[in-house]
Amino acid sequence: MSLIRTAAMAVLTAAAVVGLTAGPALAQKEEGDVTWTVRTASNSYGADRSSYSYAVNPGGTLNDAMIVANRGKTPLALDVYTADGYTTDTGQLDLQVKGAKPVAVGTWAKPAQVRVTVQPGKTVSVPFAVTVPDNATPGDYVGGIVTSLTQPDQSQSISVERRLGIRIKLRVGGDLAPALSIDNLGINFHGTANPFAAGDATVHYTIHNTGNTTLSAQQGVELSGPFGWFKVRAKDIAAPPELLPGETWQMSVPLKDVSPAVRLAATATLTPLITDPSGSTSQLATVKATASAWAVPWPLTILVIILVAAVIATIVLTRRNRARRKQREDARVAEAVQQALKEKEAQLPA
Repeated sequence: MSLIRTAAMAVLTAAAVVGLTAGPALAQKEEGDVTWTVRTASNSYGADRSSYSYAVNPGGTLNDAMIVANRGKTPLALDVYTADGYTTDTGQLDLQVKGAKPVAVGTWAKPAQVRVTVQPGKTVSVPFAVTVPDNATPGDYVGGIVTSLTQPDQSQSISVERRLGIRIKLRVGGDLAPALSIDNLGINFHGTANPFAAGDATVHYTIHNTGNTTLSAQQGVELSGPFGWFKVRAKDIAAPPELLPGETWQMSVPLKDVSPAVRLAATATLTPLITDPSGSTSQLATVKATASAWAVPWPLTILVIILVAAVIATIVLTRRNRARRKQREDARVAEAVQQALKEKEAQLPA
């Protein structure tokens, strides 16, 4: 059974699949030559678009096209399909591989042909239609239209799929409810051997897009001890990627010079950023979450325990010694009294 591997080329990731840069998407050489480009068609939706972006109401339909150009010297037969988009673990927008089951854009967008042949030096227009179901939930969806070439790699006995595509961003009309939440906020404190020195801490949490629009965010994280003392704020926090509705992103924010204040409180804030179809970005109401954790300076604690134990031991020993001296003194006095009584009795006349 042959293996299928998708060759993810630099420009494919940066421009071709997700359409992040303007102009035609062009693949570079990697394990063989990819000799075709893709770009958006020029029409009423615009010219020289870097990707497709639409606003459609439930039940609506639109038509557009992708231009495929063969830069090679031989005819090129390519598969054409649509796919849903998702955010990868590295924060890049990618498209599902061929054969994955789409549920949104990958189902709603249909190319006019699933296979196209392009002659050397020629271009072919590939029309496609996007039909949004009547019951589609309002909000943002991302997918893409992809051209694909699968060839055997004799050196490794596998089949390699090379693909180029363009992003389709779709906003379904209706009530928009942008929302982010901060989940699973926690603190890890890392002290030092020096009982009086500051340590390091890590604040970790999950950003969850709980709304129906694509969102990015500005972030803030701070730590403080009891009564707000010893406050430390994180600097230069890496921004999360734009998250699609329902997606999550794991954050881990390091902080330096954190005082081991026994009990630390963490506060994380998110200011969601939403981009409208014109490209304008707006800020939404800030979201805040708090959590606390122990930050015990163990070397100092152990030293205090030892000192307290020494004081207690000293007190106990002192009391015992006093009790023993008192017992000896009482015994000496009792013995002297007894001796005096005996001597007095001996002096009495018979």
